[in-house]
Amino acid sequence: MAAESAYAAAGVDIVAGERAVELMKASVAASHRPEVLGGLGGFAGFFDASALARYRRPVLATSTDGVGTKVAVAQAMGVYDTIGWDLVGMLVDDLVVTGAEPLFVTDYIACGRVHPERIAAIVGGIAAACTAAGAALLGGETAEHPGLLDPDEFDVAGATTGVVEYDEILGADRVRPGDVVLALASSGLHSNGYSLVRHVLAEAGWALDREVPELRTTVGAALLTPTRVYAKDLLAIIAAAPVHSISHITGGGLANNLVRVLPDGVVADLDRATWTPPAIFGLVQELGGISRDDIEATLNQGVGMALVLPEGSLAAAQQVAASAGIASWVAGTVRAEPGHPARVELHGDHPR
Repeated sequence: MAAESAYAAAGVDIVAGERAVELMKASVAASHRPEVLGGLGGFAGFFDASALARYRRPVLATSTDGVGTKVAVAQAMGVYDTIGWDLVGMLVDDLVVTGAEPLFVTDYIACGRVHPERIAAIVGGIAAACTAAGAALLGGETAEHPGLLDPDEFDVAGATTGVVEYDEILGADRVRPGDVVLALASSGLHSNGYSLVRHVLAEAGWALDREVPELRTTVGAALLTPTRVYAKDLLAIIAAAPVHSISHITGGGLANNLVRVLPDGVVADLDRATWTPPAIFGLVQELGGISRDDIEATLNQGVGMALVLPEGSLAAAQQVAASAGIASWVAGTVRAEPGHPARVELHGDHPR
């Protein structure tokens, strides 16, 4: 029997790492765009930037993010093939709201011990989500951290780069009084607010395998619903209809994110009566005894994206959303309030 290497004795299994790379190669390659040069395994990934020559004034955009404590739910459930969708959704959808097309993604996975099949499942989810977003999974790193993380613990993070024409960058400066706010439905909690959600469940003594009739599944399965990746569909909407600004509704909720893409001197009035949040949101609020203000300042409440656009763009935008299977509705309007900072006002109550 061969002697154990010193590195393996310290808790780092190089052989397992190499097997993980072999298992993920096919899924990573499936995400590649024509501009990707070379394959997996080098020290750096290559993307042929000559493709940008068609732009008049190309501007590169970049975003970095992780998944947060939703990872703990995946660990507890032993489900590893969906968390990659959450990572990519957090990355490319922060990018696309500027009007940028995501070009490529890189990922970083830290774990206590490399379980090759587990790592391959995580990367497989990342690669599939990249394909859905039209971005290449260009490279990444899997790091084994024995002593820092328990053997079954892991965390994921990543970065993405995209490109947009300088004069087509979306933002608050384009917004005008009279614009409308078009909401695009989320697939669920997405990847934000899980520290609160997990705390509520723990305080209530609810296990992840608890069946909940209003959810039509277990609590854990509802929490692991993958983040919707909007990138390709948003780019199609932008191409079909003038859009002024877009807000990705992540941590902080609808109002706190929408105000980031509004200029001073306007107010966005939103009507809660225009939509009913999915059951998971009401369940968390009721179970935790959480105020409406707190829940709205933490969770997306069923809104994944909020587009600010001229009323004349609505029909075309909603047609593209519908063709992609995304529910949309007019959630409010923008009005002038000269001399005051931008703000968002939520009115009324959600239908029951």
